[in-house]
Amino acid sequence: MSVQTEGTDTAGEPAVRKARVPAPPRGDDRTPGAPSRRGTAAPYLLLLPALLATVVLLGWPLVKNGMLSFQNLNPRQLILHLTEWNGVDNYREVLTGGEFWHVVARSIVFTAVNVVLIMGVGTLTGLLLARLGAKMRLLLMIGLVLAWAMPVIAATTVYQWLFAQRFGVVNWVLDKLGWHSMADHNWLQTQFSTFAVITLLLVWQSVPFVAVNLYAATTTIPRELYEAASLDGAGAWQSFTSVTLPFLRPFLYATTFLEVIWIFKAFAQIFAMNEGGPDHLTETLPIYAFVEGVGNQHFGLGAAISFLTILVLLAVTSYYLRMVLKQEEDEL
Repeated sequence: MSVQTEGTDTAGEPAVRKARVPAPPRGDDRTPGAPSRRGTAAPYLLLLPALLATVVLLGWPLVKNGMLSFQNLNPRQLILHLTEWNGVDNYREVLTGGEFWHVVARSIVFTAVNVVLIMGVGTLTGLLLARLGAKMRLLLMIGLVLAWAMPVIAATTVYQWLFAQRFGVVNWVLDKLGWHSMADHNWLQTQFSTFAVITLLLVWQSVPFVAVNLYAATTTIPRELYEAASLDGAGAWQSFTSVTLPFLRPFLYATTFLEVIWIFKAFAQIFAMNEGGPDHLTETLPIYAFVEGVGNQHFGLGAAISFLTILVLLAVTSYYLRMVLKQEEDEL
């Protein structure tokens, strides 16, 4: 078999002609294994419908609400189709009035108390789920899911029946146990008792979410860590603080953040229970915005209060996230 040669090299030996490798087509200069532009853009294209829905369903109403907060809009303007811009008068009226700041403080305290109770009871319930056997865990999970799936207004109506003044189950049970003065007690008569009933309702509705999340988180903890802690002589509390808690901490942070938002913006339970009464003493910011805007038909003022409510919620959640990030930095 002969080999074609092309001249000789410097040593006088024949040089073998090298086979030519076909050049890649023009326009395809990317390195092998590199993602194509189409593949890089695919995630953004998949997110585009959700982003458009968010802008349409949330962004546009927020813009309209912001525009409405700078208007003087009452029934007269609605009937005559008038647009009266009044600048920052609505914000000035709200911020200079003492009632708004009382409602802000009440909303923050109400949110803090509920979130602490929800996270405490929910965490204990989630840990209990991890300790129970299969049958008892299934029964408890069914009860939690049923409580979680009950519609908000239906659950509020049930609690209204339970704490009714004349025919409520709670008053009947307390009367039978010897507290005869509670036979005709009105639980919605004072601020403290009304908030107590609403808090019990919110905790009952929120604990299933926390418990199921925490139980799911416990299933990700390797059992070998518990065995190693046991060999080192760690007790139940030491195993919890050294093994369980570090794994659950990210889930606790995320769940607490969601609960802060959910409790702060709770509207249906509070309004359906007693419409912010008695004497507006259980009004939180969402209730206050609705009463001033829709109830008193000062729509521009209500829009300003609702916009300030969003800002207060952003401030509260930003403070919480800042505190969490600082704590994580200190642990590192």
